[in-house]
This record gives sequence, C-alpha cells and structure tokens, in this order.
Amino acid sequence: MQWTDPGIVLSARRHGESAAIVELLTEAHGRHAGLVRGGAGKRLAAVLQPGNRVSATWRGRLPEHLGQLSLEPAGATAAGLLDAAGPLAGLASAVALLRVALPEREPHPRLFAAFGDLAAALAADADWPMAYVRFELLLLAELGFGLDLTRCAATGSTEDLTHVSPVSGRAVSAAAARAYRDRLLPLPAFLLGSQAASADAAAIADGLALTGHFLNRHALAPQARAEPAARRRFAARFSR
Repeated sequence: MQWTDPGIVLSARRHGESAAIVELLTEAHGRHAGLVRGGAGKRLAAVLQPGNRVSATWRGRLPEHLGQLSLEPAGATAAGLLDAAGPLAGLASAVALLRVALPEREPHPRLFAAFGDLAAALAADADWPMAYVRFELLLLAELGFGLDLTRCAATGSTEDLTHVSPVSGRAVSAAAARAYRDRLLPLPAFLLGSQAASADAAAIADGLALTGHFLNRHALAPQARAEPAARRRFAARFSR
C-alpha cells in the first residue's frame, strides 16, 4: 500500500550504514515513522532537521509495517530560526512534545495546521511566546484534555477569571479563588480571548506552568514519560 501526505519532521535517527528512521507528523496519518534510504547522508541532512516541512510518500506491504518513506523538501523551518535563540528553542520544545505526547498514526489535522501557524509566528511575530502557549493548549484539547477557561467552576461567572483548578482544569474567578489561591494555577489574561494583546515574561511563565501541569498529568505521566528536556529548557527562559 502507499500514501502521500504533507509532513513535519519530528526526528531522524541513523539506521545501519546509510539509512535513517524518520518520524513525521503528517496531516492525514498522524505521527508516523518510516525508513528513509540515504537518510544518514549529507544530501538529506538539511531536509531532516526537526520542524522542517516535507512532502512524504510512504510505502509498505501492510499498514502496521515500518515501511519506507520518500521525502521531498517543502519548507526549511529550522534554517530560518538559526539566529533566533528563543524561537528556535520554542520550535525544539513543540517538536519534542509532539513526539512524546501524540499516539502513533492517529490523525490530528487541526494540530498539523496549528504547527504551521506556530512556525510562522516563531519566524515573524513579536508575540510568538503567546502563540506557543496557545499551541500547547490546543495539544491538550486534541488529546482529549481541553481546559474550560470560559466560566468560573464555582460561580458560573464569565468575568474576572484569574485562576485554574489543577484538578478539574476549569477556570476560577478572583472572588472564588481568594481562599484557595495557593492551591490554584494562575490564569494569564492572554488566554482569555481578546483581554490581552501582549504578555510579559511572567504571564508567559504562568501560561507554560498551566499547560505543563496538565500535559504532565494527563499526557506524560500515564505513559511513564518525563517532560522533554527541550520543553524544560524553553520554559526556563521565562522563569521568574
């Protein structure tokens, strides 16, 4: 059998003398790996950088087989960020999370499209840290663990939402949070629609702490997986 699909390179590891096993996030086939002949050579080294876009053709006798991949370059995302340490760290973090959090071969077309939006923001948008946090929020939703940030879990109010319950993932208003602030996660205003057009480092740190808590709780810990080192390094850039 055979299929062709747009893909994003997640990883490439040497296999034998000249081949590589390449892992992609594809639009219609999800996180999918395959053997790339010559993948360990110089000709494909630039193509196989994590975050790069490719057109991928997979061939295999049976769907469950590793199969072989043929790749054509479609966008050098990583190369455009080589002189931007922060965005490059964000790209590495996003790729690492997709590798450990997504089930194999489960399509997530919204997440695939969102990665393209994130890559564009990393390259050109001064507010790229907000785009990154929103990407992690979408990753949680795609995994079935979306947060409810629309109204207070205690009062039903849609106003003055300032915190999130670390257990339920639901927003809490300032009034309801007053007696429990030390047990709740701060909710940065930029995650509440149009309430904030920009965010400082402290707000980004709060956003990353929020998404990181639920990613670890729901996506990583149940699989006995640790938070990727690339994600820890990225979050440390905004720590207070």
